[in-house]
Amino acid sequence: MRDNGPVTSATRQHEPPAAALPPRLIATDLDGTLLRDDKSVSPRTVAALAAAEEAGVEVFFVTGRPARWMDVVSDHVHGHGLAICGNGAAVVDLHGGPGAHRFVKVRELARENALDAVRHLRDAAPGTVYAVEQTYGFHQEPDYPKLHMEIPDSLAPAERLLAEDAPSADEPVLKILAYHPDLDPDAFLTLARLAIGDRADVTRSSPSALLEISGPGVSKASTLALCCAERGISHEEVVAFGDMPNDVEMLTWAGRSYAMGNAHPDVVAAASGRTVANNDDGVAVVIERLLAERG
Repeated sequence: MRDNGPVTSATRQHEPPAAALPPRLIATDLDGTLLRDDKSVSPRTVAALAAAEEAGVEVFFVTGRPARWMDVVSDHVHGHGLAICGNGAAVVDLHGGPGAHRFVKVRELARENALDAVRHLRDAAPGTVYAVEQTYGFHQEPDYPKLHMEIPDSLAPAERLLAEDAPSADEPVLKILAYHPDLDPDAFLTLARLAIGDRADVTRSSPSALLEISGPGVSKASTLALCCAERGISHEEVVAFGDMPNDVEMLTWAGRSYAMGNAHPDVVAAASGRTVANNDDGVAVVIERLLAERG
């Protein structure tokens, strides 16, 4: 199912209401948030996730990772078993474990938009190199650095990878990765957003100058909003966690949100609260407190 859904607002009150609604859904980023720096899920966090599900609070993993990188949390899904991947470009059913992930919803980046974004950013930031994430494939330009510890399915210029007659043209494009070897990461993000405009959504989750380009209006927040609407859950009943700019819209949309102790300054500004760092189980700390408040 492909769905381009609504664009969600990035405005919020910076303090939660005095009488916040009991949470019905927890939405958490993975890298730098739920996962420790060694990419493990701590025993305390495993217990907190299980306790939340036992209490009837759904847990959604909401990440920039592609589906094939979700094995680290596949053992910790409960109930619905769904995760939002690719910064909102896909909703994936993780039941069945590694290699058995099923795409439930795909919000693709149209090839025409992708090509326009690549060309405009190439003009604005010469030296930018690209990779293309699809539902099941990963392709890159020859000069794109080895950032992802995997062998690409093909090497070619982005314009060829995104052509209507490309070998993988029958697979949806989920996002474009754009890397610059010299620019400051935040400056590169600002430049790219100006250059690309409304052709696509641009964000970043890496500490390096690596940007993630998705379809217009596609973000963690907008896809989470779709999933919540399908369940009759309001944004006021959502608690969200994150650490990087690609989490900002989700944190501003959720009724309550927490920036990790290791979070980017923009995330701290967007969230309604703050918890300790990922290596100190900041997500588990808040979940334990929320469940204790429920009695």
